[in-house]
Amino acid sequence: MRSQTIEVVTGSRERVHDITSECESFVRSCGGDGLLNVFVPHATAGVALLELGSGSDDDLLAALEELLPADDRWRHAHGSRGHGRSHVMPALIPPYATVPVLSGRLALGTWQSIAVVDLNVDNLERQVRLSFLSD
Repeated sequence: MRSQTIEVVTGSRERVHDITSECESFVRSCGGDGLLNVFVPHATAGVALLELGSGSDDDLLAALEELLPADDRWRHAHGSRGHGRSHVMPALIPPYATVPVLSGRLALGTWQSIAVVDLNVDNLERQVRLSFLSD
């Protein structure tokens, strides 16, 4: 297994941050066939495979706002208003994803991208662990 950590600046707003190019670069350096595991070691972020740049990222944030409103209903109540929802989100968008790699290339679908989903406006930076598993 080969592994690398990348730093992602998500900033002080809710964000769907595209990390596909970083993942592509990593698996290209590994070469061969295998699996890429993408893991965000944070309690308030997730990893999603979805189409980006066509409005889907904004649609995802809008859907999460509807499902998990940023208000005062959350028992986990430290940090900014609605912070508790950030701790619930990884149950819906898990902090990991696994993607097949063929000949050093991600085997994503035509419109699929890999993104970090972060609703936590209190954390400006995230780490992402990329692990390449092969035989």
